[in-house]
Order: sequence, then C-alpha cells, then structure tokens
Amino acid sequence: MTEQTQRPTGRARTTAPAGAAALRPLGEVRVWPRTFADRLTTPLPGIAGMTRLARERAMRPSAEGLRGVHRLPFAPAPLPVADSGTSAVTWAGHASWIVRVGGLTVLTDPVWSRRLLGTPARITPVGVRWEDLPPVDAVVISHNHYDHLDAPTLRRLPRQTPLFVPAGLGRWCRRRRFTCVTELDWWESAELAGVRFDFVPSHHWSRRTLTDTCRTLWGGWVLGDRRTGQRIYFAGDTGYGHWFKEIGRRYPGLDLAMLPIGAYEPRWWLRDVHTDPEDAVRAYEDLGAAAMAPMHWATFLLSAEPVLEPLRRLRTEWQRAGHPRDRLWDVPIGGSRVVAH
Repeated sequence: MTEQTQRPTGRARTTAPAGAAALRPLGEVRVWPRTFADRLTTPLPGIAGMTRLARERAMRPSAEGLRGVHRLPFAPAPLPVADSGTSAVTWAGHASWIVRVGGLTVLTDPVWSRRLLGTPARITPVGVRWEDLPPVDAVVISHNHYDHLDAPTLRRLPRQTPLFVPAGLGRWCRRRRFTCVTELDWWESAELAGVRFDFVPSHHWSRRTLTDTCRTLWGGWVLGDRRTGQRIYFAGDTGYGHWFKEIGRRYPGLDLAMLPIGAYEPRWWLRDVHTDPEDAVRAYEDLGAAAMAPMHWATFLLSAEPVLEPLRRLRTEWQRAGHPRDRLWDVPIGGSRVVAH
C-alpha cells in the first residue's frame, strides 16, 4: 500500500544533514508543489537572451568544429565482471552509464535512441548494445530533458523495474505503467537491496513541454553500497556552483564522480546550467572524490564547441591542476573501469 504525503514547503530540507532523515519507502506516492522554480540557482534566460541566440546562430559546431567526428573515442568492450563486493562503471554515451554496485545493475539517464526531439541524430553509436546488458535492477533519472529522460528507451524495460526520479516526475512514469517509482527531494534517500540512492542538488532546470518549466525537480545521485562503503556520484546535468562543496561535505570519501564536460558554448548562454571542462575539474576538487569520469559529450550535438574540444581542454586543465593522471577516467564510449575502494 502506498502512502500519500505532503512535502514540507520552504528550504529547510535542503540544509538537513544527509542521512539524518529516515529512508523514504520504495514506490511511495507523494504530493509536491506546483513549481520548483525557487530552486533555480539563476533566473532562466528571457526574451533578450533568446533573441541574441537566434541572431548569433551559435548552437551547433561550425564545419571546422565537426571535422574531428571520426576521431571521437568509441571502443565498445565486454562489461567487466562485478560481484556484490565490486563496483564498476561503463559509459554508454552522453549521461548514460551502466553502474554495477552492491550486486545491482543500475542505469543512469538511459538514452539508447538514435534521435531525440529537436536534436540531431547521435554522432556516435551507443557503447553497449541493449541486448548485451545484464538484467537491469534499477534506473536513476536526473531530470526530464529529452537527452536524459528518453521514453522509447524506458519502454524497453519491464514495468516492474524500480525507477528513482526527481520530485514531481513520478506521475509521468506511472502513466507509462511503471509500478515502483520512488520520487525524492534534494537530500532524501531510499534503499534497494543494500544499495542506497541519495538525490542531491544540481545547478540546472527542467522542462519537457512549453507549459511545464520547473514543474519537476532536477539533481544528481549518490549510489552507495551499504556493505562495502563504496559511493559513486552521478552529477546528471549541471552548471558549476556551491552545491559541489556541500555534496562533498555531506558525502566525504566519494570513490568516483561522473561529471559533465560538454554542451557549454556559447558560454554566455550555457554557463549557469552546463559545466565546461575547467568547471568540471573545479567541481571534482570541491567534491573531494578519488577519481573523475567525464561524460555528457561526444554523443549529441547540443552546443557550438568543436566536437573534440571538451576532452582536450579537460586533459589540459587536469594536468595544469596537478592531479594524478590515473585518477582521470576518460574512458571511450563503451569503455569501463572497476571502482577500487
């Protein structure tokens, strides 16, 4: 039986220590406010900004910027062996990862479609064929933008697959007949088979139609194995800001941070909602994670930077900051790493 609850209003919940509140029940049906616009870090662009963007026509790479498409890193390989005591991550492309943690297989923002609404087709294939996936035990969604919440991909899953989603997104999932949908607010947690799912803030926004801006929440996830203590942070989609230090403070000793490095130009338009490579390194430092895995590039043409630039700038900034090279897990699409602890 599900329980109908009312989310407290105001910002008090965003300052409560992580883990202080009881775990939320799986599949709990909840009531949420009509809008989460008060969670925006900065106001969304107005008419003037949109007019400038249209005038500059700077939302896709130039012909010169596209010349490196054939050199984008794509090297699919078999998934590593991961038992109940070993964690591993495999990059399928964009923000889609296969995370093996605590004996579970968890998909993050799964997008296996070739085309998305309003977006050019993928420029690289998916790194892992759907047929080659192990049974999926859970899915986490960061927010409802089409390149992170893909209905055709979700339709491939059994409807009893547990979904962990931001506040307000449960109704969308239940309309598609998913039977175990757990909605969380920032700093809330739930647990499945010994793996803890913590929903944490990000600097972003949400919209799926012309009339639902900020009607659902956005954020990232910390996946924690309660038995081994391993914890993996998935940022989803985000700009740089104060939340990274707060996440690092509440979750010390993160083993891995999966951070976005692409879709950042023009900077005046995207700075507040997408980290560039230098921002991603700052976020990694704020989090205090042991290793960083870049994502959110080399898959869809969402912005104007040259296709190979994100990884080049990331490697340059990583070296400039003096971080050990083996802590940068810049795997190709289809590549994997085992998480040590």
